[in-house]
Amino acid sequence: MKEKIKISNDLLQIIPKQKLFEYNILPQKVEDNSLYISTPDKNNQRLFNELKFLTGYRIIADELPADLILDSLYKLFPEQQKKENSGKDKSFPNGISESSTIDFVNQIISSAIKTGASDIHFEVLEETARIRFRIDGHLREAYSISKDKSPSIASRLKIMANLDISEKRRPQDGRIRFEYEKNYIDIRVSSLPTSFGEKIVLRILDKTQLRLDLEKLGLNRNQVDILKRNLHLPYGMILVTGPTGSGKTTSLYAALQHIHTIDKNIMTVEDPIEYNLSGINQCNVKSDIGFDFASALRSFLRQDPDIIMVGEIRDKETAEIAIRASLTGHLVFSTLHTNDSVSCITRLIDMGIEPFLVASSVRLVVAQRLVRKLCSCKNEVNNDPFLEKNGISTGFIKNGCPKCNYTGYSGRVALFELLEINNNLSSLISKNATESEIREEVGIHGFRTLRDSGMEKIKDGITSYEEVLRETLL
Repeated sequence: MKEKIKISNDLLQIIPKQKLFEYNILPQKVEDNSLYISTPDKNNQRLFNELKFLTGYRIIADELPADLILDSLYKLFPEQQKKENSGKDKSFPNGISESSTIDFVNQIISSAIKTGASDIHFEVLEETARIRFRIDGHLREAYSISKDKSPSIASRLKIMANLDISEKRRPQDGRIRFEYEKNYIDIRVSSLPTSFGEKIVLRILDKTQLRLDLEKLGLNRNQVDILKRNLHLPYGMILVTGPTGSGKTTSLYAALQHIHTIDKNIMTVEDPIEYNLSGINQCNVKSDIGFDFASALRSFLRQDPDIIMVGEIRDKETAEIAIRASLTGHLVFSTLHTNDSVSCITRLIDMGIEPFLVASSVRLVVAQRLVRKLCSCKNEVNNDPFLEKNGISTGFIKNGCPKCNYTGYSGRVALFELLEINNNLSSLISKNATESEIREEVGIHGFRTLRDSGMEKIKDGITSYEEVLRETLL
């Protein structure tokens, strides 16, 4: 949607061309003695003070990605792009090339938090370097920087994360506690040596954005009732499945928060702990000293637990201990990496767990995916063959506006599939039924798949069918 941005020639007379590139801004209009601009950081007061002094106007800003602004400037001044490509660094916005590395890194992290990014990627390529934000599950390039600046950025990030700045041959992991708008935000840091330099990824763990209300996860009314019913069981196993980044941890935390009371001893082992939950005992896996999921579980059983959460079942040993705990009076939560809820059952059996133990212990399997939500600028669509085939007369497709950075999407919502193990299904699993036999059984009773959940969200105008098709199977 970049072609939608236009600049009046009159506005280009207000600010010299070189200043547009130096500050990385787009002037939009002058109205009531105010200059309206677009900038990557609409809270950069230093920039606004300079512009007010330069132009004499009061500055009012909205926010657009740096690459979108830069591309628009290059379309207006193509000769400048040739000049930039000849060696000058085009990357640092708002005069950042004149600021310290510390200021630049802080600005990047602040900008990522503000835009709702979950991750920041600092990457060194063969001839340049770039910084990308993962927003709503998709990576977007935020800045392109000269390669010679990457070592100082990497060193600064390592210092902030208490890592060894001299060690560039081995991966390292650390943590940053970053102050943003009077709140402290935890950031997980991972460095990795690559062919052209160190790649550093920052995972932003913003607790202020964590939604731990079961009613707001994206479940429909019937699914909420099923989940709550199983959360209040005295013992058994509840499994959450889905790929990395599908929101499993958030769902588990919401479940724990829902059943947490002063009279319950809740213990978790995670790799790593993503958020600290008040009143819950959380442990971090430490593989270097042999404290893995299995050994943590064994220790938990000597700590008089009521409820146990295991970050992930990765092997037969962990699965066996978790199942034994669920059969001896404990409610156990965990995750598995499978495509859907039914394959979660067969995955446990494939790991070597006896079918009758799976049937006796597993009470509920929750499969989930995250899809992007349509921005309010969405367009209505009628008579679409795909929608009509699925019984939907009216749907919506993405459009694009400044609010959603012209992507057509803003935020994400989860799709859920809940497989409750009733007596008939338990009997079938005990007999070592195949995956297709289990699917046939649940299909008879109106089992709703991830795709069905997606169709419900399409019908409600929450997401598009492109998103549902991308994340679910037929």
